[in-house]
Amino acid sequence: MTFRKICILSLAALTFSSCGKNGNSKNINELGIKMNNIAENYVRLVLKTGQLDSDFVDAYYGPDNLRPHDEIKTSEDSAKVLKFCDAETDSLLDKLDALKNLKADKIETLRYRFLYKQLLAVKAKLFMLKGGSFTFDKESLALYDASAPTNSKEHFQSILDKLDKILPGKGSVSKRLDDYRQHFIIPKDKLQAVFEAAINECKKRTMEYVKLPANENFKIEYVSNKPWSGYNWYKGNHFSVIQVNTDLPVYIDRAIDLAAHEGYPGHHVYNSLLEENLVKNNGWVEFTVYPLFSPQSLIAEGTANFGIKMIFPGKEKSKFEKEVLYPLAGLDPAKAEEYDEVLNLTEELSFAGNEASRNYLDGKWSKKETIDWLEQICLMSPDRAAHRLSFIEKYRSYVINYNLGEEIISNYIGKNGGTENHSEKRWELFKYLLTTPQTPSGLTY
Repeated sequence: MTFRKICILSLAALTFSSCGKNGNSKNINELGIKMNNIAENYVRLVLKTGQLDSDFVDAYYGPDNLRPHDEIKTSEDSAKVLKFCDAETDSLLDKLDALKNLKADKIETLRYRFLYKQLLAVKAKLFMLKGGSFTFDKESLALYDASAPTNSKEHFQSILDKLDKILPGKGSVSKRLDDYRQHFIIPKDKLQAVFEAAINECKKRTMEYVKLPANENFKIEYVSNKPWSGYNWYKGNHFSVIQVNTDLPVYIDRAIDLAAHEGYPGHHVYNSLLEENLVKNNGWVEFTVYPLFSPQSLIAEGTANFGIKMIFPGKEKSKFEKEVLYPLAGLDPAKAEEYDEVLNLTEELSFAGNEASRNYLDGKWSKKETIDWLEQICLMSPDRAAHRLSFIEKYRSYVINYNLGEEIISNYIGKNGGTENHSEKRWELFKYLLTTPQTPSGLTY
């Protein structure tokens, strides 16, 4: 291999010796200066790598002088940039290795681990840009610091059997589910009103527990011809552009899912709090850039997905949809509870999507076999299955960040006392994850 052994790197190698709550100020000062220098060069490196892959840099709102000023015009230019970035990544990792004997407090240790893991992901991405390849699981471990469990078809079949008993009609479960869900599509002319109501409620519930910067704001755009259903483009200064894809029908349950995931307490809140706490208060420039293919994405997607349950615990989501969103969309509220039961079962099929991605990207399944699995096991309509395949082809192992990310966040919060009946502790832990440097392996260690 031409890169560091990412998959077997010991977490212990990424942890400083502890020096107590406040640490030794001289050591921390020395460490902080050196880390700030590495962080600046990390930002330059990520932005330069972004010249080689336009999807790599998801957001940047830092100083202009850290942006690359040369353009890539030829294949020779690309080769030079690739070689430079590869060497620079090694250099920055070596500089971090040289700091391991310095003592640090908890937050500096988290910062160190975050930068190290982010740099390992850059190294893996550069390896792929040079033509290297991983298996699905090794790729997700290299890029996102985690790998998803493998589940058999039999595991998912038991869930399908339950759905078979409660769905009306005859024929395949997939077809019957698709027919059933047609009753829960938000009409396009009602989409804006429903989505805005969902966002307002998500914001209200989030602000009961989270203090947001006074100038935080966003705008919503309705777009088409995208491989995703929703996206948050963070612009800095606590402002986001949230895009909702209208290529495919939007079901009533997706209103809150998108509003919470992309907005409150999801990506918009996560990015705003990182900017406020780590960039503005601490001066940590590394958080002004967000490389999409990195461990930060698992934390971002995991907290965004779990955030839905934070603001709508138990049956509260279904209750709000029934009382507010169904009438706004012109749908029958009497069907809300039955629909929620069906959705709870389909959610248990979430990890089936990982199997489709794993087998397709590992070359074990053809496009047809993958589409068949997405339709028959993941219960997607033909249009949605084709849409999902296009997402897999573009974003590859990124798919684990949603379900595995949520599971890692949920397990961390639960095992530290943040159970559903201890809401204050639950929010304390959730806010901690939104305001500190975190890595997936750090939460599962």
